[in-house]
Amino acid sequence: MNVLETPIPIHFTDAAAKKVHELICDAKNDQLNLRVFISGGGCSGFQYGFTFDPTINADDVVVEKIVKKNIVVKLLVDALSFQYLNRAEIDYREDINGAQFVIRNPNAKTTCGCGSSFSVEDDVQG
Repeated sequence: MNVLETPIPIHFTDAAAKKVHELICDAKNDQLNLRVFISGGGCSGFQYGFTFDPTINADDVVVEKIVKKNIVVKLLVDALSFQYLNRAEIDYREDINGAQFVIRNPNAKTTCGCGSSFSVEDDVQG
Protein backbone atom coordinates (compact mmCIF):
# COMPACT_ATOMS: atom_id res chain seq x y z
CA MET A 1 0.00 0.00 0.00
CA ASN A 2 1.33 3.43 -0.92
CA VAL A 3 -0.07 6.03 1.47
CA LEU A 4 0.65 9.33 -0.22
CA GLU A 5 2.34 12.22 1.51
CA THR A 6 2.25 15.74 0.08
CA PRO A 7 2.45 16.63 -2.72
CA ILE A 8 -0.55 14.45 -3.50
CA PRO A 9 -0.74 13.40 -7.16
CA ILE A 10 -4.52 12.94 -6.86
CA HIS A 11 -6.57 15.72 -5.26
CA PHE A 12 -9.42 14.37 -3.10
CA THR A 13 -11.58 17.42 -2.35
CA ASP A 14 -13.21 18.19 0.98
CA ALA A 15 -16.66 17.92 -0.64
CA ALA A 16 -15.87 14.44 -2.02
CA ALA A 17 -14.41 13.23 1.27
CA LYS A 18 -17.41 14.53 3.22
CA LYS A 19 -19.82 12.72 0.88
CA VAL A 20 -17.80 9.50 1.11
CA HIS A 21 -17.97 9.73 4.90
CA GLU A 22 -21.75 10.27 4.71
CA LEU A 23 -22.20 7.21 2.48
CA ILE A 24 -19.98 5.06 4.69
CA CYS A 25 -22.05 6.09 7.73
CA ASP A 26 -25.25 5.23 5.83
CA ALA A 27 -23.81 1.78 5.04
CA LYS A 28 -22.90 1.33 8.73
CA ASN A 29 -19.49 -0.09 7.78
CA ASP A 30 -16.53 2.06 8.76
CA GLN A 31 -14.13 -0.35 7.00
CA LEU A 32 -15.21 0.89 3.57
CA ASN A 33 -13.02 3.03 1.31
CA LEU A 34 -13.87 4.74 -1.97
CA ARG A 35 -12.18 2.98 -4.89
CA VAL A 36 -11.88 4.91 -8.16
CA PHE A 37 -10.86 2.88 -11.18
CA ILE A 38 -10.53 3.03 -14.94
CA SER A 39 -11.92 0.39 -17.28
CA GLY A 40 -12.15 0.05 -21.02
CA GLY A 41 -15.43 1.14 -22.55
CA GLY A 42 -17.68 4.13 -22.84
CA CYS A 43 -17.98 6.20 -25.96
CA SER A 44 -14.44 7.63 -25.69
CA GLY A 45 -12.46 4.45 -24.94
CA PHE A 46 -12.06 4.53 -21.16
CA GLN A 47 -14.56 5.06 -18.38
CA TYR A 48 -14.43 5.94 -14.70
CA GLY A 49 -15.84 3.64 -12.06
CA PHE A 50 -16.56 4.11 -8.36
CA THR A 51 -17.16 1.44 -5.75
CA PHE A 52 -16.83 1.00 -2.00
CA ASP A 53 -14.19 -1.53 -1.00
CA PRO A 54 -13.07 -2.69 2.46
CA THR A 55 -9.84 -4.17 1.03
CA ILE A 56 -6.67 -2.17 0.46
CA ASN A 57 -4.42 -4.06 -1.98
CA ALA A 58 -0.62 -3.98 -1.87
CA ASP A 59 -0.36 -2.01 -5.13
CA ASP A 60 -3.09 0.53 -4.28
CA VAL A 61 -2.32 4.21 -4.08
CA VAL A 62 -4.12 5.45 -0.97
CA VAL A 63 -5.07 9.09 -0.48
CA GLU A 64 -6.26 9.91 3.03
CA LYS A 65 -8.45 12.87 3.87
CA ILE A 66 -9.42 14.03 7.36
CA VAL A 67 -13.12 14.89 7.44
CA LYS A 68 -13.54 15.40 11.19
CA LYS A 69 -11.35 15.07 14.24
CA ASN A 70 -10.10 11.46 14.33
CA ILE A 71 -12.09 10.53 11.19
CA VAL A 72 -10.19 9.78 8.01
CA VAL A 73 -11.63 8.55 4.73
CA LYS A 74 -9.51 6.81 2.13
CA LEU A 75 -9.52 7.01 -1.64
CA LEU A 76 -8.04 3.91 -3.31
CA VAL A 77 -6.64 3.73 -6.83
CA ASP A 78 -5.05 0.59 -8.27
CA ALA A 79 -1.66 0.95 -9.97
CA LEU A 80 -3.00 0.57 -13.51
CA SER A 81 -5.74 3.17 -13.01
CA PHE A 82 -3.30 5.52 -11.29
CA GLN A 83 -1.37 6.11 -14.51
CA TYR A 84 -4.56 7.62 -15.97
CA LEU A 85 -5.60 9.47 -12.79
CA ASN A 86 -2.27 11.04 -11.83
CA ARG A 87 -2.88 14.76 -11.09
CA ALA A 88 -6.67 14.32 -11.36
CA GLU A 89 -9.17 15.85 -8.95
CA ILE A 90 -11.94 13.75 -7.38
CA ASP A 91 -14.78 16.06 -6.35
CA TYR A 92 -18.45 15.88 -5.39
CA ARG A 93 -20.89 18.36 -6.87
CA GLU A 94 -24.52 19.16 -6.15
CA ASP A 95 -26.32 21.51 -8.51
CA ILE A 96 -29.59 21.97 -10.36
CA ASN A 97 -28.77 18.92 -12.52
CA GLY A 98 -28.33 16.61 -9.53
CA ALA A 99 -25.52 15.33 -7.36
CA GLN A 100 -22.54 13.26 -8.45
CA PHE A 101 -18.86 12.53 -8.02
CA VAL A 102 -16.85 14.36 -10.67
CA ILE A 103 -13.35 13.68 -11.97
CA ARG A 104 -11.37 16.54 -13.46
CA ASN A 105 -8.58 14.77 -15.28
CA PRO A 106 -5.73 16.67 -16.96
CA ASN A 107 -4.70 13.42 -18.69
CA ALA A 108 -7.97 13.21 -20.62
CA LYS A 109 -7.51 14.25 -24.24
CA THR A 110 -11.25 14.17 -24.92
CA THR A 111 -14.25 13.55 -22.69
CA CYS A 112 -17.76 12.38 -23.38
CA GLY A 113 -20.67 14.74 -22.77
CA CYS A 114 -21.73 12.63 -19.80
CA GLY A 115 -18.32 13.10 -18.15
CA SER A 116 -17.95 9.37 -17.45
CA SER A 117 -15.88 8.47 -20.49
CA PHE A 118 -12.57 9.80 -21.82
CA SER A 119 -9.62 9.15 -24.10
CA VAL A 120 -5.93 9.82 -23.46
CA GLU A 121 -2.78 10.62 -25.40
CA ASP A 122 -0.74 7.51 -26.24
CA ASP A 123 2.19 8.49 -23.99
CA VAL A 124 -0.01 8.52 -20.84
CA GLN A 125 -0.61 4.79 -21.21
CA GLY A 126 2.97 4.06 -20.30
